[in-house]
Amino acid sequence: MNKLANRKDVARLAGVSEATVSRVFNNIAPLKEETKKKVLKAAKELHYHPNVIAQNFAKGKSNNIGVIVPYLPKVNLMSTHYFSELVSGIGAKLGESGYGLLLLFQTPEQPKDYIQLFQSQRVDGCIILGAKNTPNDITALNNLHEHHLPYCLINQTFSEQPFHFIDGDHVDGSYQATTSLLNKGFERVIFLNGSKEFSNSLDRLEGYRKALRDKDIPFNKDLIFEGNYSRKSGYKLAEQIYPILQTSKAIFAANDRMAIGLMQGLNERGLLASKDYFIIGYDNSEISRMTSPPLSTVNVPLYEMGQLAAEKVLNCILHGDNEKTSLKLPVTLIERESSL
Repeated sequence: MNKLANRKDVARLAGVSEATVSRVFNNIAPLKEETKKKVLKAAKELHYHPNVIAQNFAKGKSNNIGVIVPYLPKVNLMSTHYFSELVSGIGAKLGESGYGLLLLFQTPEQPKDYIQLFQSQRVDGCIILGAKNTPNDITALNNLHEHHLPYCLINQTFSEQPFHFIDGDHVDGSYQATTSLLNKGFERVIFLNGSKEFSNSLDRLEGYRKALRDKDIPFNKDLIFEGNYSRKSGYKLAEQIYPILQTSKAIFAANDRMAIGLMQGLNERGLLASKDYFIIGYDNSEISRMTSPPLSTVNVPLYEMGQLAAEKVLNCILHGDNEKTSLKLPVTLIERESSL
């Protein structure tokens, strides 16, 4: 790993004093425009991020924690149980310490540059939702981590990386749901999962396969389908899953939204949950209790996850806590009429 440039390196390359470098980055007048340009040019060449970033720029703190969420066109994320519970937990914990919550949306095509948020003094720390296991995301997260800036991931783990994260135990949650269906005598359990770019999708697949192994049932890839955690993706997959229900009467969906979309699509084809097939979702969203029939699901302590992620970031800011945090909270199967 290359040594990070410091203020002395910039001063040497620009031919100025360290004090002048400090004045440029703190925007302290008077400064000659030519001097400012030389310092900024040297900083750019050295990929220099001033130490004042980690200290919230000596001029003071923003008292905001950025919550970075993926921007999905035509989807109101705050109306979804998953995001609203996480953000509520984060906000409650930050409020106890006098910090505000700054919601930041990130589109897939946007370059990942978390450092810039600190440089611009918009945030004192950040909590990242929806990170993916892709080279671009990992590079951006490594850059953030190597600068020892306050951050925490939620619901995404990177087993080979040193990143801080808070998550639910999705291997066990998937295992509980799949085992429940197997115990009812269904040896062919259809599994509707999310994208493999998310670690929780891989965890759910691992739990599903573990449940099959424990019952000595072979894994059948023809029973595996992939959505994108949206209701629409579950609805669309009803067309492919409908014919399989002649021989496979049990379904486990990796979140409630896909499960509900699938139920709607199957209902339009004349099939009713708990009568013609059994289904279990995931997340224990409020709407899961309002479906007809009520949807069995796995409860994930999203609110508590948000609180713990906020607590980690606050500890980084207030106490310099840079010890790796890797925490997975227990989850619980809730059986309702859709699988009984």
